[in-house]
Amino acid sequence: MGMGAWRGSRRCRWITLAAFAVVALGLAACGSGDFANDPRPPAPIQVGVKVDAERVAISPNNFGAGVVNFAVNNSSKAPIRLEISGPIHSSSNVISPGEPGSMRVQLPKGDYHASVGPGGAQPGSFTVGAERPSSRDKLLLP
Repeated sequence: MGMGAWRGSRRCRWITLAAFAVVALGLAACGSGDFANDPRPPAPIQVGVKVDAERVAISPNNFGAGVVNFAVNNSSKAPIRLEISGPIHSSSNVISPGEPGSMRVQLPKGDYHASVGPGGAQPGSFTVGAERPSSRDKLLLP
C-alpha cells in the first residue's frame, strides 16, 4: 500500500466525520421548542366523609381544586348515596350500612354541600379553593 492510498483513506475519513457532524447538529436542532411543556395536574387528594344518623361530616372541609377521592364511611343503619352539590353535582353508588364507599370527582373552585339520600342526616359543607399546585415534583405518582 502506497502513500497515495493512505492519503485517500484519510480524506475519506474527514469527509465521513464532517458528514456525521452535520447530521448530528441537524438532529440536535430538531424539536427544540416545538412542544408545550404543560405542567402535570395536581395529585388527587383523599377526603374523609363520615355519615351517621344525625349528620354528614367532611374532613378536611377546605382544600384546593382538582381531583378528590372521597372515602365514605356509612355508620348509619340504612343504605345511602353520597350527593355533592355546588358548582357541579355528583353522586356515589349506593353504600350499604357499615360498609365503606368511595367517589372520585374533579372539583372546581366553589362552595359545596354533601348530603345523603335517602335519609334525614344533616348535610355537611366544604369549600374548594384555588387549584392545588402541580404534582410535577412529586415522586412515585402514577
